[in-house]
Amino acid sequence: MKTIIKLAIASALALSLAACQTGPTKTVAEADAAIASAKAANKKAKKVGYEWRDTGKILKKAAKAKGKGDFDKAVKLAGQAERQAINAVKQYHDQKNVKPML
Repeated sequence: MKTIIKLAIASALALSLAACQTGPTKTVAEADAAIASAKAANKKAKKVGYEWRDTGKILKKAAKAKGKGDFDKAVKLAGQAERQAINAVKQYHDQKNVKPML
């Protein structure tokens, strides 16, 4: 009897969670803006010669997700690429005057 009650509660909980799911929250304009911002940040990293290996790949994935209509994923990936580009520029400034230890 206890097992049946537990299963019923678990089923009700799963159904209520499924009913609470919503559609995408981001728009194409937000995805465009996020990708443009990430590209601008990456351009700065390229300019100083510190573009990270995966940033361009992530930007391509963001553009592909936007093309498929998955704007939430596109914004998330563009944000990740932008953070990488910002950190790359920070790394450049932190390391530009470093001398080798003798």
